[in-house]
Amino acid sequence: MQHKTLGCDPNATRFMADKNGSDIPVESTGSARGIQVKWHDLLEEIDTTADIVPMVMAHEFFDALPVYKFEKSSSGQWSEILVDVAGSASQQMSPQTNARPATSPQSSVSEGADACNFKFVKARNVTASAAMLLRDSAFGSKFSKGDHIEVSPESARVMAQVADWISSKRGMGLVIDYGQDWTQGDTFRGIRSHRFAHPLSAPGSMDLTADVDFSYLRYAATGKAQCHGPVEQGSFLHAMGIQARLQQLVQSTSDQKVQQNLVDCYKRLTDPYSMGRIYKVLAVLPNSTSKIPIPFAQPSKDELNKPKVETVIK
Repeated sequence: MQHKTLGCDPNATRFMADKNGSDIPVESTGSARGIQVKWHDLLEEIDTTADIVPMVMAHEFFDALPVYKFEKSSSGQWSEILVDVAGSASQQMSPQTNARPATSPQSSVSEGADACNFKFVKARNVTASAAMLLRDSAFGSKFSKGDHIEVSPESARVMAQVADWISSKRGMGLVIDYGQDWTQGDTFRGIRSHRFAHPLSAPGSMDLTADVDFSYLRYAATGKAQCHGPVEQGSFLHAMGIQARLQQLVQSTSDQKVQQNLVDCYKRLTDPYSMGRIYKVLAVLPNSTSKIPIPFAQPSKDELNKPKVETVIK
């Protein structure tokens, strides 16, 4: 569907058979204003050996990749949180989430469009995923009994590949997403029609997302590329001159509604109570780079989202 939406030529699409024998597109070619654009469904389909300089922009990309959920037991072991059918004998766990759901957990599993035929359950024994993904001693020392965490090995795999590519071809990359610079728990949620919904309801009909663990991305890039940040989006945009750009745009029109819309958009992007704080920006550069990009060299965390007050001298 996305291939078609992006205007890709169906006659210039290469398909690959999935495990069920159905054809799925892995690469399509389209053009916009005479510029050839290729759409890849798999990172492995990109020719990273080509003589080009990669400029990677991952905007709200990593939040859409799969996560594994775990809970630390009283014995210190990690129990994986799994999904089971609602009618099974296994004990149901509440769909905990830091995001406020559109309905209560009770109603979201039984009513109308949010009716849910699945539930979260805790594995009885240590799973292969828990044994493999949580081997690092940091997962044992930083968390206490009852803590939940989310880990995305797919994010780490992609980040490692991108870091290798950027360093080998002297490219650059920016990761812009919502999340924190530490491992979180219970951020997995569903979004349908711009509202939060039970993530296990109506499979295939909503977006599933989890906050990005930027520390995990940096760890995945260790030794492969330099990472700078993350810094909060408000700080990044101010360092890049968003106020000067806003002033240019406001002065380019006399329509007061357009001017107000520009100011509102600026506030939404930079305000710490909107997108300015929860969204972070991480830079990825080759290991050979000697300078720190300006937005990441300063300011300190205390100044990241200080209100920007301009003194007017009459």
